[in-house]
Amino acid sequence: QVQLVESGGGLVQPGGSLRLSCAASGFTLDYYAMGWFRQAPGKEREGVSWISPSAGSTYNADSVKGRFTISRDNAKNTVYLQMNSLKPEDTAVYYCARRRRVPPSFRLNDYDYWGQGTQVTVSS
Repeated sequence: QVQLVESGGGLVQPGGSLRLSCAASGFTLDYYAMGWFRQAPGKEREGVSWISPSAGSTYNADSVKGRFTISRDNAKNTVYLQMNSLKPEDTAVYYCARRRRVPPSFRLNDYDYWGQGTQVTVSS
């Protein structure tokens, strides 16, 4: 069955970096665009980054542009989110998700499978 498992979260000081990983199984990752989302306490889940199946295109939310980079290694069935210059407002549970179709989207209903999430806390 389709599974997405995130890892790499943790506690980091403001200005620090983390790299999240999303290990995919049960389907051919090459065929799907993927996205990273996050949800802070008391807030709605929001899109962070999107990547095309071949990694030829990426898209980032304005809030993370210039700081976060999404990438993928289809041979390793893994999608990554490199997060630099982290801010306290980046604190959230981060989720990866499989996009139903290719075009960029941050609509939750456009994604059919989700991981369980990994906690990222940015605090001094």
